[in-house]
Amino acid sequence: WWYLPNEGEPLSLPIPARSSLTGLYNNQLLFTLEEDWDRGEGETFPQGALLSFDMGSFAESGEIGDVATVFVPGERQSIGSVGISGGTVLIQIDDNVTGQLWRFDFDGSEWSSTRIETPENLTLGLFGTSPHHDLAFLNAEGFLTPDSLYVVDAEAGSVEVADSTPAWFDGDALVVEQRETESADGTMIPYFVVRHRDTEMDGSTPTLLYAYGGFQVSIQPSYSGVRGRLWLERGGAYVVANIRGGGEFGPAWHQAGLMMNRQRIYDDLIAVAEDLVDDGLTSSDHLGVYGGSNGGLLTGVMYTQRPDLWGAVVSAVPLLDMLRYHTLLAGASWMGEYGDPNDPDEGGFLRTISPYHNVSESADYPPIYLYTSTKDDRVHPGHARKFAHLLESLGHDYLYYENTEGGHSSAANLAESARRDALLYTFLSQQLMDE
Repeated sequence: WWYLPNEGEPLSLPIPARSSLTGLYNNQLLFTLEEDWDRGEGETFPQGALLSFDMGSFAESGEIGDVATVFVPGERQSIGSVGISGGTVLIQIDDNVTGQLWRFDFDGSEWSSTRIETPENLTLGLFGTSPHHDLAFLNAEGFLTPDSLYVVDAEAGSVEVADSTPAWFDGDALVVEQRETESADGTMIPYFVVRHRDTEMDGSTPTLLYAYGGFQVSIQPSYSGVRGRLWLERGGAYVVANIRGGGEFGPAWHQAGLMMNRQRIYDDLIAVAEDLVDDGLTSSDHLGVYGGSNGGLLTGVMYTQRPDLWGAVVSAVPLLDMLRYHTLLAGASWMGEYGDPNDPDEGGFLRTISPYHNVSESADYPPIYLYTSTKDDRVHPGHARKFAHLLESLGHDYLYYENTEGGHSSAANLAESARRDALLYTFLSQQLMDE
C-alpha cells in the first residue's frame, strides 16, 4: 500500500503486505490484517484484527505512530464489511456464520462499540455508507427469509425495514437449526440444517448437502425460491456445511486448508455427512452432495474418497484434474490456493486428492451428475469432459450435461438457468426421493 500525496514522493505504508484498507474516519486510517503483525518491542496484533492509526501524522512524518485496536474477532467471528458514515463507523460482523451490526466510535485514543439491534440468524450485507451522512443500507436474508432491504440510521443506532422481495415457497412448516460436529483433527465444524418441523429421525429424509471450502468464500444463510419449491416443499432437507477453506471465521479458517493441508477440508465435509447419518436425519441412500467450481472439486473428492456415503453426487463446472489445472485458463492464478503441481511435494499431494487420478475400476460408486459450459472461461470444461470419458472407459455410470453458453455459471439467461436447475433437482429427486 502506498500514500500518494499531491506533492512530493509516494510513501509506502509500513503495514503487512497481507492487509486491506477499509476507510478513513476522523483522520484514522482503518485496515484489517490477514496475517499476524509484530511491530517489535513486544507490540503484536493478531490476524483478522481491524486496526487504525493517525493518517495525518503519517503523511507528515512518513512513520506510523500509535496503532489503535478497533476490533479483534473472536474464534467464531469475522468482519464482513466496514462502512464510514458521517458520525461513526459501521461494521457488519459475522458471529458463528450469522450477521450482526455494530457501531464504533473513536475518542482520540480508544475505540468503543455498541451493537445495533438487527433480525437474528440472517446473512447481513452493509452498503451505501457515506462520510457525508449517517444513513446506510442493510441487506438481510436467510434460508426462510426473502432478501430484504433495511435502512440504517447510524446516529440513532436503529434499523427499519424498507422493502422485501416476495416469498416464493411456504416456509411456515420448516425450521432452521445450526449444529456442529468434530472433524478428524478435532476441529468443530458448524453446519445449518433446514428441514420440516415434524421430520422423523429414521434415516429416510432426502437430504442435499452443499459446501464450497475454498478461496476464503463464506457460505451463509441464503434464500432460494427454486430450492424451496423443488426440494424443501417436497419433503427434502437442505444442509450447508461451513467447512474450512472458507472465510466464515476469518483468514485462519481459510488458510487452515491451503495447499498441502487441503485434506482437512475434505475431512470436514465427511464429518458433517457422517453426523447427518448418525443423527438419523438421513442415510447414505438418501444423502446427496452438491458443489460447483472449487465445490465441484470438493464433490469430486467425495466421489472418489468416500463413495459409500452418498446416494448422489453433483459436480458442477468442476476442477477435477489437479495435476494439470494450472495449464488451463485461469488455473495458474490458483496455485496459492492448491499448490504447484510441478513441485515434488505439492504435486505429490495433489496426486493423492485429484479426482481424475483416483478413480478405481473396481470401486462401487454412487450416481454422479457432471455439468459444465462450453464457454466457461474460468474452469476449463475439459475437466468435466475428461472425467466423464474416464468413467465411461472404466464402466461407471454417469450423467453429463454441457451447455454451449453461459460461462462459469453454465447459464446465459433465465431460460438456461431454469433448465440447469430443473436438471439438477430432477437428478436429485430421482436418486434420493423416488422409490
